[in-house]
Amino acid sequence: MEHELKTKENSMGQATQNCWQMEKDYPWITSEREHFGKRGTDYDWSQGGVEAKFDEYRSSRERIEKLGQQLNKKVLQMIDKAEEEYQELSGKKDIVSKDKAKIHKVIAELDEKKQEALQKTWTEVNQKFGSIFSTLLPSTSAKLEPQEGRSFLDGLEVRVAFGEVWKESLTELSGGQRSLLALSLILALLLFKPAPLYILDEVDAALDLSHTQNIGRMIRAHFPYSQFIVVSLKEGMFNNANVIYRTKFLDGVSTVTRTSHNAQSSEQGAQARKGVSTSTRRPLAENVR
Repeated sequence: MEHELKTKENSMGQATQNCWQMEKDYPWITSEREHFGKRGTDYDWSQGGVEAKFDEYRSSRERIEKLGQQLNKKVLQMIDKAEEEYQELSGKKDIVSKDKAKIHKVIAELDEKKQEALQKTWTEVNQKFGSIFSTLLPSTSAKLEPQEGRSFLDGLEVRVAFGEVWKESLTELSGGQRSLLALSLILALLLFKPAPLYILDEVDAALDLSHTQNIGRMIRAHFPYSQFIVVSLKEGMFNNANVIYRTKFLDGVSTVTRTSHNAQSSEQGAQARKGVSTSTRRPLAENVR
């Protein structure tokens, strides 16, 4: 009996050691232990007993071994390689998705800044456009506005008013009025981002004398920090010029004379005192700065 007791104790110790080893090898045992032996669960041993479960386990194991002998080892290697590539591609996909989100965010920020810049440009150019046009053509108004029911981002159209009456179409304007309108818009855009030097070649060709004088006054009033070289054949352009270069034929030779604003004023005053008119000295072409 003592020998049998000793044998049982050794078996119990070995079984306990096996349980510890199984819990170490199979972590799920610890979490599923509370279901062991309960009816209606996967661990209901009353139906077949533990030995029946072991028999089922051994049968499944033998079947797996037989199937393993029939598998192509190269296919398994290909599957492992495909899984590695899948994991790598999944990581790259995550990186691309994050970069895509960042790009969309940057695009949204740039669109917002673009709209702000366009709004600012439209407001300033519209104000300068109306001011310049009313200077060139008194008692008129001009503006840039979007079409009815649309945003300024879809485009702007030019509207002109004489007094309080707004014209329906620019075709109602004369050729000279359209020339002044185009010149006003161009100068308004240039005034938004000024340049140090501008060259105007006979922009007053289709205008009468009063409008030509208005161009000279407008340039002096709106562009105090820019230099203009203006080519014109009309005297009215040069009342606001700093320097005048006159070209004319003298004895069959083209000659150029330079007159500054101060010298011109002194010369005209002296000739006026002598009773001499300066209107007879009309040049063929003149440059104004």
